[in-house]
Amino acid sequence: MKGVLVVFVAALLAAPSALAARAAEPRPQAPGLLSIGAYNHALVQLSGGTLAAEGGTLVSRRLGIWRLPTRTAERMLPRLLDAGVVRAVEPDQPARPLRATQTDPLIGLEWWRSAVGADSTPPPGPGQPITIIDAGLDVTHEEFAARPNTFLLTRQSLTDTPEEFHGTAVSSVAAAPENGVGLVGVYPQAVLREADAHQLTVSQIIAALEAALNAGPSVINLSLGVSDRSNLLEDEILTAFRTGSIVVAAVGNERQIGSPPSYPAPYRHVLTVAATDETNRVATFSSASEALDLSAPGVRIPVAVPLSFTSTGYQFLNGTSFAAPIVTGATAWVWTARPDLHYTQVFDLMRYSARDIAEKGFDRDTGFGLLNIPAALTQEAPSSDGREPNDDIRMIKANGLFQNATDPITRPGKTTASFRARLDPTEDPEDVYRLYVPPARTVRVTVTLDTDVDVDLWKPSAGTVFLRGAARTRNLFASSRTRGKKPEKVSVRNTSNRGFYAYLDVYLPKARAARAEYRVSVSTARR
Repeated sequence: MKGVLVVFVAALLAAPSALAARAAEPRPQAPGLLSIGAYNHALVQLSGGTLAAEGGTLVSRRLGIWRLPTRTAERMLPRLLDAGVVRAVEPDQPARPLRATQTDPLIGLEWWRSAVGADSTPPPGPGQPITIIDAGLDVTHEEFAARPNTFLLTRQSLTDTPEEFHGTAVSSVAAAPENGVGLVGVYPQAVLREADAHQLTVSQIIAALEAALNAGPSVINLSLGVSDRSNLLEDEILTAFRTGSIVVAAVGNERQIGSPPSYPAPYRHVLTVAATDETNRVATFSSASEALDLSAPGVRIPVAVPLSFTSTGYQFLNGTSFAAPIVTGATAWVWTARPDLHYTQVFDLMRYSARDIAEKGFDRDTGFGLLNIPAALTQEAPSSDGREPNDDIRMIKANGLFQNATDPITRPGKTTASFRARLDPTEDPEDVYRLYVPPARTVRVTVTLDTDVDVDLWKPSAGTVFLRGAARTRNLFASSRTRGKKPEKVSVRNTSNRGFYAYLDVYLPKARAARAEYRVSVSTARR
């Protein structure tokens, strides 16, 4: 039976819906997909139907993800394959809290507050919520027992894993109240939501994300990571971003062994955070990554922990786990203070307002620099990029990643369009749009820009914009790769008597290209 499973999963990897690479694969398949037998449980994504009768647990209603014992999954997969309802299979791999080391008991010194400007102005009252997805919160701790605006989205437990102090510690850094005891979080008045990921597996993280999305948009903190890329976890995070939440993740604590990726930090549309020390240098343990966005203090951070772990209820801890909630709290603070901003503006504002502390511009150690709350509160925000995530065709077509297609930029009755958008080399190097091509008409697209971008116009048959070779030639209407800042122009003529939707792809031509602002103009004519 295991041989059948491996063949089946290999077929999934070879399916036309799998993304090919442009420069670096945007969605590589995880090695763990071929070895679910090494784990007690598997995740099975269905296009329809239920696995409840087989003992399955629904993990994500939005994405149709079920958790099953691995032996049950192996038994069920041939029948599910015959029915054509399986979209993906992954192991339910464990996550690890991204804590490095612990040091002395708390002595009352929160040095990090001045480093990020948290002491320069009072934070606002309750506003944009924070959601902590982690091990359970100790609701009896003096920091949280009477804390207002604290909501438990799931049952909280302190017995699921040996790391059960971690959720309380992370929560305290983000939002411990000003109550005359212990410490004060970066945003003490925040609306605080807690979702316990229990055994800290991919399925439990996805389930906690579902609970967070059910409660409404928030700034979601993930101070944890898994070793192998999970496409299902990535899709749940993209769903969170699509529905208005900002996800913050710790980059990891494995610098000294080569900085292997720790997911979800490398995913696009995730605010990825490194740790710095008291001298504003990258911490010795903080992983380096091209996916980094900014950094925050993560060395000798005073945190609250359950009394079952220490007699004082407080400790100093090190790790990117504690840099991330500083950014999470600060992001909710800025979003609350600037309520007119779209969440995509807040996301990039936190990055672009950071104080450069290493090599000029972006670097793999600290991202764009050290969190700077005063600058984020006052700096001009970038323009809204409200069509995100639209990195590939599957994110904008019906029954792709989402059930409903995104609104097209042109449609029957509206055959012209003009709008601005932007690209970013690490978080958003690709924008894909649907546009309508009426019968017996020609559609022309002009992209004007402030730096170099390229443009492709794809046929309805294209499943992804990352096709290569003969498949690219077969599915491409037109391409424009003019160098420099000259406008990019593509067009398509529909000679049939039926209209159709094509896909416009605007992207950065080089992996390390500068971020770009551009304007798309679409016109439709008889010729």
